[in-house]
Amino acid sequence: MKNLHALLFSALLLFGLMGCSDTAPAPASSASPTATADGGQASVQDNDSQKDVLKVAAGSADHSTLVAAVKAAGLVDVLSNAGPFTVFAPTNAAFSKLPAGTVEGLLKPEKKETLQDILQYHVAVAVYKTDMLQDGQVISMANGGNVTIGVKDGHITVNGANIVASVPASNGIVHIIDAVLLPK
Repeated sequence: MKNLHALLFSALLLFGLMGCSDTAPAPASSASPTATADGGQASVQDNDSQKDVLKVAAGSADHSTLVAAVKAAGLVDVLSNAGPFTVFAPTNAAFSKLPAGTVEGLLKPEKKETLQDILQYHVAVAVYKTDMLQDGQVISMANGGNVTIGVKDGHITVNGANIVASVPASNGIVHIIDAVLLPK
């Protein structure tokens, strides 16, 4: 169950990262997706379809820290799966607000489980578009924890972090946030 939550969280984060780039779906093509022999779902090459959450994040310069964390946590293939996912994707600036050395420490192999828990706390296994979010709403996350939505004067927050943009993806939606969510 914990691995499933980690995978789902990773998928949501990836959606968020992909959402920072070109959001319009590519025109249909007769080209069929291909996969490399050594990779999972994330290795599928498809330049015609809408990007999944992981590809959205990977295509955003503002989410390179998140992408590195997803890779270090081994969640790449999880976030490339069908979903549906809602990923609350912290920007690089959000990660820089953490105490010095925190990110570097979490990227170490011996911290993989802790990193997975944190990343999964950013992913819900459902699609929550902004028009569906309500003040006081509690959402269950992939790591088993919960986040609380705040809505005031048209501004939406998740555990106090501002949602600054939202990007649809083929397997869900990525909400770009200005802080890292830390599980209790």
